[in-house]
Amino acid sequence: MEFKVDENLPAETCQVLRQAGHDAVSVGDQRLGGRPDCEVADVCRRELRILVTLDTDFGNILAYPPREYPGIVVIRTADQAKTAVLRFIRLLVVALESESPRGVLWIVESNRIRVRGPGEAW
Repeated sequence: MEFKVDENLPAETCQVLRQAGHDAVSVGDQRLGGRPDCEVADVCRRELRILVTLDTDFGNILAYPPREYPGIVVIRTADQAKTAVLRFIRLLVVALESESPRGVLWIVESNRIRVRGPGEAW
């Protein structure tokens, strides 16, 4: 799968995704740092990349309807230390072995992944 890693995630996130066989580029790699969320989302849509982020604004399905994007993965952790966040990224990689966030919203929490997709009610 192809991912865009938001600037709020550790740089090692791309490496973890790549080691698992995914294509991952960061917002920083493309000099999109500091750009508004809507611009980052539009680049993801054009490039058909699934966004991985800590930014809970991307979990707003009214602003970012899942069916309009290649996929959005929001990491939700109270502890945003690098080691804690990378632990969540590794959980994401395990989930990617059997599921895909393509065309849906995944909220990755410590004990579950909540999924919101087209036609689903929450």
